[in-house]
Amino acid sequence: DFFTDGLWAQLPPAWQPALASATPVQLAGLLGGHGGPGAAWPLSLLAFAAAARALAFPRGCPGGSPCPPCQSSHLHPLLRRHVKPKKQHEIQRLGKLLQRLSQATGCERVVDIGAGQGHLSRLLAFGLGLSVTAVESDSRLVGLAERFDQELLRELGKTRGLGHKRSPLHPLTPRAPQHVAGRLDPTAPWGEFLLPPNPPGPGPAARNPLGGPGGSEDGGQVLLTGLHACGDLSPALLCHFARSPAVAAVALAGCCYMKLSTAPQPPGCPLGYPLSTSVAALPGHQLSYRAREAACHALEEYEGRLRGGSPHLRAHCYRAVLESLIRAADPAKRHLGLQPGRKAHALSFPQYAHLGLPLAGLDPAGVPLDSGAVGAMLEQQHKVVAFCTLGQLLAPAVETLILLDRLLYLREQGFHCALVPLFNPRFSPRNLVLVAARTPLATVLAGLDKDSEDGDS
Repeated sequence: DFFTDGLWAQLPPAWQPALASATPVQLAGLLGGHGGPGAAWPLSLLAFAAAARALAFPRGCPGGSPCPPCQSSHLHPLLRRHVKPKKQHEIQRLGKLLQRLSQATGCERVVDIGAGQGHLSRLLAFGLGLSVTAVESDSRLVGLAERFDQELLRELGKTRGLGHKRSPLHPLTPRAPQHVAGRLDPTAPWGEFLLPPNPPGPGPAARNPLGGPGGSEDGGQVLLTGLHACGDLSPALLCHFARSPAVAAVALAGCCYMKLSTAPQPPGCPLGYPLSTSVAALPGHQLSYRAREAACHALEEYEGRLRGGSPHLRAHCYRAVLESLIRAADPAKRHLGLQPGRKAHALSFPQYAHLGLPLAGLDPAGVPLDSGAVGAMLEQQHKVVAFCTLGQLLAPAVETLILLDRLLYLREQGFHCALVPLFNPRFSPRNLVLVAARTPLATVLAGLDKDSEDGDS
């Protein structure tokens, strides 16, 4: 919306010349709060940046270097197959936390919601020996996860038959997770919380493996987890934990805050934000779609791009110019989810537009791509980047309000809970994991930061 809504003109007049003349490195200093401004920043702008940082939860940076994540030496080689280094880092860290929760609560059964291809579930089952039910709404991903399980079981059989090639890590157990295709119904009782997958998969719908009010089929309690549970899935998991004694504890990393349900909603429809009565009572607690979407961005990565003068910064201006062209051609088309490609920054703008306009249902031949107006907008890339920097400053504070709302929701009902900066934020922007239990968490959290993958992070 930078050009279509005239966002630059909405900035305080004293900020505009300072931001317009700032270099990317100076913007990085404003974003990171170190290294000095390097420009005559207005005091109000410095105060704005300091307040945004002060109001955000500490994101931490578990040990390691700023290099991209690499293959994890803390994971068994068979558990690294089909798993990108970033996800390896995440499942190793979350697996350690869930192992501690299992030991503290005496629960050896885990329900992994939104399990995807089952990477976390395989670590918990094969690597840690836990009984795991993996729930995923996409039937295709369920089939893929089961195929990966069978592949791992075959490899385990070969290794045992040869009697060598043992890993120096803890040996794996031939205990595969149980995969279930289904969606979560946030309003249903715990024992009935699964809906049919969408779209339905082949064959009959799977029976809910969690049984009735007692929790699992054998009547025991379970641990509930979700690794980057998208949108309303995160608050739905917390509501199930709060309502059901069958859930002993939950460990949850959220994602996609812009997909949260907010007021107004039809009667009877649960809200994804706010959950707590405390935040709901705050004047001005409402968060716009734009604010929630910005809270999903990676501040640490953006600061690195500014310091390195990354060509990726060009994509912000390209998208803003493209939005202006789309709205001029069809005012009804706003904020379309266009994906012209991951290497869009390496293209010229006409090449970028020829990829993006058809995704918006427009013919590039009918849109002026070489006009003086387009050229004038492209020359303002530095302003677009400076404005995006201000959005990045606010992103952690917005995420903090969303996570604080979830924390207060649980505490209002008497549960023990904490937010843990579990992942390295350089690689996993949504790195704060909400942990909640019906018993104190001190022993679970003690020394957790020392379990970081020193060489792998």
